[in-house]
Amino acid sequence: MDSFARRTLLKGGAAAVAATALTAVPRADASIEIFGHGVASGDPLPTGVIIWTRVTVSEDATPGSGEGEPAAVYWEVSRDEEFTQVVASGAVMTSADTDHTVKVDVSGLAPARDYCYRFTAFGRHSPVGRTRTAPAAGASPDRLRFGVVSCANWEAGAFGAYRALAERGDLDAVVHLGDYLYEYGRGEYGTGYRAHDPGHEIVTLADYRIRHAQYKTDPGLAALHARVPFVCTWDDHESADNSWSGGAGNHDPAIEGAWADRRAASVRAYLEWMPVRVSGAGDELRIYRRLRFGDLAELSMLDLRSYRDQEVLPGTDRRAVDAPERTLTGHAQMEWLTAGLVSAPVRWKLVGNSVMIAPLRFPALDAATTRALSSVLGLPRDGATVNADQWDGYTADRRRLFEAITAAEVSDVLFLTGDIHSSWAADLPLNATDPAGPSAGAEFVVPSVTSPSIGDLLGAPPRTAAVPVENAIAAANPHLRYVELESHGYGVLDVTEERAQMDWFHLTDVRDPASPVRHGASFAVPSGGRIERRTDPIT
Repeated sequence: MDSFARRTLLKGGAAAVAATALTAVPRADASIEIFGHGVASGDPLPTGVIIWTRVTVSEDATPGSGEGEPAAVYWEVSRDEEFTQVVASGAVMTSADTDHTVKVDVSGLAPARDYCYRFTAFGRHSPVGRTRTAPAAGASPDRLRFGVVSCANWEAGAFGAYRALAERGDLDAVVHLGDYLYEYGRGEYGTGYRAHDPGHEIVTLADYRIRHAQYKTDPGLAALHARVPFVCTWDDHESADNSWSGGAGNHDPAIEGAWADRRAASVRAYLEWMPVRVSGAGDELRIYRRLRFGDLAELSMLDLRSYRDQEVLPGTDRRAVDAPERTLTGHAQMEWLTAGLVSAPVRWKLVGNSVMIAPLRFPALDAATTRALSSVLGLPRDGATVNADQWDGYTADRRRLFEAITAAEVSDVLFLTGDIHSSWAADLPLNATDPAGPSAGAEFVVPSVTSPSIGDLLGAPPRTAAVPVENAIAAANPHLRYVELESHGYGVLDVTEERAQMDWFHLTDVRDPASPVRHGASFAVPSGGRIERRTDPIT
């Protein structure tokens, strides 16, 4: 792991060696699509951004194969699409050791500026990607606009949500909150819209590489990656369902080997195939990080799988969720998060949060609805009031965080969340039994790109059976401002000094790559205030 971590960000420091090698590497067969997995960028800084691609060097050098000779790859960043104004360039070597992926952490760029980038290998150019740097730390941007997504299951539908975001042309970045891919074998989860590769559940490094490669071939996802930088974190399905620091609900050591080996394989493939910036190495490697956008916003991306205790399982004493020693974040990450929130010199403190933090109570429901809720939210079949996979299962950590925020009188904290395949807006009361009391902030939860929703599992016509369930949940939770349980899509977050507004957009047909998109709802948090419904969608 240590040697891999040192190679995950291929720097221009190898440029001289690679540039010499560019003329020595033989040309690839003309029939090979060298850049068949597209291009991507991510983690924009004021003066830098990561750019990514994957090079198919020969017919046998398929993802996960371990085959193929090393190759030299030249990269360029330019102010124009014709690459007549190149501002940064270099060359790197890639090989089967990193699955022939290429990641370059480009530096020396100007803040708040659009750039084009491309790669060249074997005399051929990649598609042109577009990216954007963050505003300078001392800048005061008028607004920021982010696409917000999570939970894209290849087998559950088309990635029309990604396509629709790529068509907007007004985003500074896309925040991906996890479940970028799913680990299941064919037919194990989803609607059978299309088939996973490999056909079995992914466990080995080769398996994870193949699955990442498959997802990168989706036209909607490829278009969005090529147009907007991503800021990503993982949830559980990038490794295995309901994962925690010592295992996963969807991992059987007797059959699938040691969890540590599977986890290491999933992490290595993720860091190879995703345009993310990490720190540390080996056991100290960490993906939780912060990105600053002038004095308007700071985005803290969390890792809520690597350090958490095992969730309290059905059939055990549910009161254990309140045990003070239990942690979702791990102690170091909690200290990092709270210290950052109370000291951030910005208006909006945004938190990329993979599982819902707002407390939830579920009313008495009919048996079919209880089964649907249990399937999507991970609840026991008896409809218990706590979703132990979310912050509800780690109440001491949530209390510590909320108390730190309110004690320091920190305002304008906004959690951005995915995971539960539905759309929510919630105030975050310090005391769940007193929703009118002190608030630690607000939460906006985006729906899944494709993964099955409660509405899907109910099997009823749109906006029928789900509506009374939504109403019942809202009535039992006064801090909830919006609940929509059946639609797929994405969110667009628009941030100004005065307010942070989320618009939910829902697909008409999740199985149609060209599906029309309808506006679902708009809610905003005024600076210093609480969530309110808006009637003016973001345009």
